[in-house]
Amino acid sequence: MNSLVCLNRNRKTKLCILFSHLDDDVLQNLPVGTTTTMYFRDLGPQIGWTMVFLAEYIGPLFIYLLFYFRVPYIYSQQDAFTSSSNSVVTLACACHTCHYIKRLIETVFVHRFSHGTVPLRTTVRSCVYYWTFSAWLAFYINHPLYTPPSYGDMQVNYALAIFVLCEAGNFSIHVALNNLKSEGGPKCRKFPRPTKNPFTWLFFLVSCPNYTYEVGAWASFSVMTQCLPVALFTFFGLIQMTIWANGKHKAYTREFKDYPHLRMPIIPLLL
Repeated sequence: MNSLVCLNRNRKTKLCILFSHLDDDVLQNLPVGTTTTMYFRDLGPQIGWTMVFLAEYIGPLFIYLLFYFRVPYIYSQQDAFTSSSNSVVTLACACHTCHYIKRLIETVFVHRFSHGTVPLRTTVRSCVYYWTFSAWLAFYINHPLYTPPSYGDMQVNYALAIFVLCEAGNFSIHVALNNLKSEGGPKCRKFPRPTKNPFTWLFFLVSCPNYTYEVGAWASFSVMTQCLPVALFTFFGLIQMTIWANGKHKAYTREFKDYPHLRMPIIPLLL
């Protein structure tokens, strides 16, 4: 359980440092010997980042499959354990399943998390968001009355191709970011650059291409299924990832004087 170290310097300013992350540099800079009051606050139940992501991603993976296999009491009893005659429904299930399996693999084997934790209430809120949207879009895509996209196989195939490319690009960026952290250790600060992998060349144009590929994957999934709940999930995801990307982009530009000026946060040349 973590605590906060809070330094009351005046009535308007309070510096809070996560106690479990106090390193040597921070300790040396603490104003020891001056009039300083240190407070320890219980942050409540906490969960590690790995468990947070596992909880967020396992839910949608299995929830979607419940709708795909049409378990009883979701649709009418006569539709229980039946399958759709539309091939796009099966294809959508494969894409959705592969997406979250990829995320789980990245969580366990690729991402490097700090020792920080997340409040339990925040984890529950995130899980509700992912799980609810997964159930909502799965309900419509796997519904017995679902109709395939307007332009048929051409629309589905083009969207599928973009989806696969974006998933591969997203994975490549995560691997590149992991390798960057491994090169110089936690105290070696570098900003990400393109590598020999063509998927990383998007670093020439944006600061967070992993978010760009993520939005692209969900946008193509929206086109593939022609489903409004998927489009809404994509839209809300774009808003949140734009906020994260803007934060990272500003941090890069503040920290590195030689940071490329051509780069935008998430959408090349626009945003």
